[in-house]
Amino acid sequence: MNARRLIGSPASGLIIAAPSSGSGKTLVTLGLLRHLRNLGIDVVSAKSGPDYIDPAFHEAATGRPSRNLDPWAMREHTLGNIAGEMAANADDIICEGVMGLFDGASLSGDRFDGSTAALAEITGWPVILVIDASKQAASAAVVAKGFAEHRPFVDVVGVIFNKVGSAKHADILTRALETIAPELKVFGTLPRAPEFTLPSRHLGLVQATEHPDLEKFLERAGNWVGEHLDITAIRRAMRSWPVRPRADSPTIIPPLGQRIAVARDDAFAFCYPAVLEGWRSAGSEIELFSPLANEAPSDAADAIYLPGGYPELHAGRIAANWEFLDGLQRAADVSKPIFGECGGYMVLGHGLTDADGRRHPMAGLLPLETSFATRRLHLGYRRATLAKAGPLGGARTRFRGHEFHFATVVEEGPGLPLFRIEDANGNDMGETGLADRRVIGSFIHLIDLETTADAY
Repeated sequence: MNARRLIGSPASGLIIAAPSSGSGKTLVTLGLLRHLRNLGIDVVSAKSGPDYIDPAFHEAATGRPSRNLDPWAMREHTLGNIAGEMAANADDIICEGVMGLFDGASLSGDRFDGSTAALAEITGWPVILVIDASKQAASAAVVAKGFAEHRPFVDVVGVIFNKVGSAKHADILTRALETIAPELKVFGTLPRAPEFTLPSRHLGLVQATEHPDLEKFLERAGNWVGEHLDITAIRRAMRSWPVRPRADSPTIIPPLGQRIAVARDDAFAFCYPAVLEGWRSAGSEIELFSPLANEAPSDAADAIYLPGGYPELHAGRIAANWEFLDGLQRAADVSKPIFGECGGYMVLGHGLTDADGRRHPMAGLLPLETSFATRRLHLGYRRATLAKAGPLGGARTRFRGHEFHFATVVEEGPGLPLFRIEDANGNDMGETGLADRRVIGSFIHLIDLETTADAY
């Protein structure tokens, strides 16, 4: 146990952000995480906003679970408890931002607008910008200065220039920042390295479990970051956020039962750890099972949760896995709660058509037909209000969550809707999801209850 934990001081943290997506913040974050771990530093990671893919890569880099911190969708109690728990059990916290630093649910610029900047303002963690300098020189310094001065309570302390073409290019960038924004530090310049490109698909990066030679990739990224960045200066820039976790983990989704069977494999990978931790804290037991391995949920379980993921990539296997499908039917026959989110919702339907136009029969527990033959993007934060009482709570229970999928809904219903939803700005988006007795589902990934809690 290190001295920091002995005296009870929280871990220090910082945020790796960028002016835009594609600047290289994920690669920098992964390299930093692996390099710090290799130095013997107890490092944990976080991801700003709603994301399942990046945190899985973070976990592979550190060997420790990564957490999502969402200043729009989470109550202060929830966000503070998650961050406080991380800080109480680590030396360093590296948080990866989402999109551009100021991109969020709204343009309000307040502490809960969903942007990485909002998270920086709440936590007080300093921000290091990763700037793609591949097509600019002195202009990159102007970009950095503008970002640093835009929002007074967001502390941008310096930059990492990425995709630098040569030593001369690096010198121009460094001297430009020293002239234009001398208060900002250059923490390093990273040369162009196309070999570090991460494979992607329609929802973002390919999942960590599917990445070939991931361990070798992370080791190389850690060595590369260690060679080109000033790690000592980066650690000195970190700042602690003195928030202690409360004894009780916040309940994000009301427990579906006392013993909950949770699907977990490459087709059902999109589950926020804080959801399961909240259930465990409330006294529920969690049992994991793999539909792709044709495992049925335990008959001893009194509820079933099918998270999101990529069932469309495994639809043929799922349709052929009768032990899994029969297990769902047995549970439905005795009125056990079954809750499906996004991919899990599609599996509860009658059929799923893949990108090649092949239809695969699913569980048939909800009147739903979905298709990827023609893709349509559904993306954004959502406020979701329960239409009637059920496994998720009483009627008019309000949640915050997000929607991100490319499925086309061919048929949805007839049947009772699960939610009435609004976008982040309060615009009515109608009804969504289905509820048939104790079988419920929708495309919304629930992040937290909306009920206001005491603030830290």
